[in-house]
Amino acid sequence: MAVLAIAACSGAVRWEERAPGATGRVARPATPAPVSRPDTHTVRAGETLYAIATRHGLTPAELAAWNDLGDGTLIRVGQRLRLSPPAGSAAPSRAPEAAAGEAPPGWQWPVAGPVLVRFGESPVTASGVQLGGRRGDPVRAAAGGQVVYAGSGLKAYGELLIIKHNPTWLSAYGYNEALLVREGERVAPGQAIARMGEGPAGSEGGRRPVLHFEIRRNGIPLDPLGQLPLRRE
Repeated sequence: MAVLAIAACSGAVRWEERAPGATGRVARPATPAPVSRPDTHTVRAGETLYAIATRHGLTPAELAAWNDLGDGTLIRVGQRLRLSPPAGSAAPSRAPEAAAGEAPPGWQWPVAGPVLVRFGESPVTASGVQLGGRRGDPVRAAAGGQVVYAGSGLKAYGELLIIKHNPTWLSAYGYNEALLVREGERVAPGQAIARMGEGPAGSEGGRRPVLHFEIRRNGIPLDPLGQLPLRRE
C-alpha cells in the first residue's frame, strides 16, 4: 500500500504518495519541489474545496476564484474544477510573509502513549511522528483552533483531522477510529477530537493502535518532539 504524506508548497498543504517499500531516513529538500498538477479535478463524494485545494498545492481562495464559486462552500459531486487560473486573470494574493512571525501555540501532547516512531526515522514518519496507546483512547487537540479538514478521503490515513491554529501553524491527526468534531468547528486546547484507531497494514509494526501526528509551520513539517513540552500533563 502506498504511504501518503503531507507536503508543503507555498504555505499550503498538499498530499502526495511515497513509493511503497522505501526504507531509511527520508531526506527533505531545502525548498519544496515545483507542483505538478492536472488541468482539472472532478469532485468526488465527501470532498471539500479545502481538501481539493490542499491536495494540489493551492489555496481554497484560488480554486474558488478560478471557478467562480463565490465563497466556495457549495461544490457538487461530478463538478469539474480548473486547477489553474483562466487566461488573463491573476491569482488571489496569498498570506503575507509577515505571518511567518506568528508565535507557536502552547502545544500539549495529543495522546498519553509512547513515541513509537520518531520524525524522519522511516517513510511513514517523513513529516510527523507515530504515537502509541490503546484503541479507542481519546485523541486531544494539541492546541486550540479550527478544524479545516475532517474525513477519510485520504484512505492511507483512515479518519484524518487537520486543525489550523493561526495563519502560520497547523496540526494533523491520522489513523483515527472515529472523529468527534466536524470540519469548520472550533476546538479548545486539550479537547477530545477523535478516538485512536489502528495504523494500516504495512505501517510500522503492522496493525496496532497508533496516532500519526504532525505539526507544521507555514506548511513545512517540523519535528513535533521539538515543539511539544518535555513533560506530559
